[in-house]
Amino acid sequence: MKNKNSLVQLIPVMLAFFTMGFVDLVGIATNYIKNDFSLNDTMANTMPLMVFLWFLIFSVPTGMLMNKIGRRKTVLLSIVVTLLALLVPLVGYSFITMLIAFSLLGIGNTLMQVSLNPLVSNIVTGDKLASTLTFGQFVKSIASFLAPIIAAWAVIRFGDWKMLYPIFAVIASIAVIALFFTKVTEKAVEHQSTFGESFALLKDSYIFMLFLGIMMHVGIDVGINITAPKLLIERVGMGLAQAGYATSVYFLFRTIGSLSGAFILAKFSSKKFFLISVVMMVAAIVALYFSSSTIAIYVCVALIGYGNSNIFSIMFSQALLHLPQRNNEISGLMIMGLSGGAIFPFLMGVVSDAIGGQIGAVIILTFCIFYLIFLSLKIKEKR
Repeated sequence: MKNKNSLVQLIPVMLAFFTMGFVDLVGIATNYIKNDFSLNDTMANTMPLMVFLWFLIFSVPTGMLMNKIGRRKTVLLSIVVTLLALLVPLVGYSFITMLIAFSLLGIGNTLMQVSLNPLVSNIVTGDKLASTLTFGQFVKSIASFLAPIIAAWAVIRFGDWKMLYPIFAVIASIAVIALFFTKVTEKAVEHQSTFGESFALLKDSYIFMLFLGIMMHVGIDVGINITAPKLLIERVGMGLAQAGYATSVYFLFRTIGSLSGAFILAKFSSKKFFLISVVMMVAAIVALYFSSSTIAIYVCVALIGYGNSNIFSIMFSQALLHLPQRNNEISGLMIMGLSGGAIFPFLMGVVSDAIGGQIGAVIILTFCIFYLIFLSLKIKEKR
């Protein structure tokens, strides 16, 4: 009966994970906005900056909010804010309104990322947590994978890539209704932490390394999301609508990786799987320096997609298991690491403009991946 109840609870939670994936439309949207408003790489990459900046600002406060109102209510609030973000482009389309839309998307996603993973820990416990979180990332990846395809279809069918916004808005509405009518028993919070106490957790060297690891992971995730179409445009001469499918290739293999990872992590060592994943990304990023054909670039993007698919779940579950009594605060800190999605893509734009080519973005991606090599030596065996 308990397993049946857990399944009923997990269905709307997984729908929330799907809604979480809407944040990844920033990659393909950035390329369309760059084209629509004739922006350079630095200006275009302010779009992911406006999304992921809020992870730096609101992650820890969200952990504290979650202590006061609970995890389920925080997730509900996050979906409502995400829904508002999806409605803004339907009201007006300009560089300013898109900055507002992406800001709301970032705030909503911050609330969701901080609260949704701990909410899962109220439904699934022990060594099944990592595999369940990975399955949630698989569901999230489906939304990420669909965004560029829907955008390209909308361009062909309606001449307007922004049609993906009302489609996602309908799904967000269903998600908030489903979770609203779902009851989840949450553990009482015995201690209301302060800002100082939350940030003091970074003094724990293991937590700090995982925090940096999440920054690098998201830097890779958003960076390749934005850069892959640009590489095809620059090196192969593709048009934007066709090049945008590179983002779908990335998320297709992230989706495959998350699905397979959910089963692999349930049976095998997180440490070994983390190392194998990073080695795949190293091989791909080295090859990306020299790849000049469509197939070669797609293969590199696919390898990075699969390799990066389980990195977040492993690091997040490791952090939760390291200090289980401080899960809300740990969640806030770890999600603050998603601000790497603001920092590294912006650096990619600056370096690419300075060098005069997307090789600048590849250099920044290499830095992120090589940090994960270091971290792979520190990851603990699954307990």
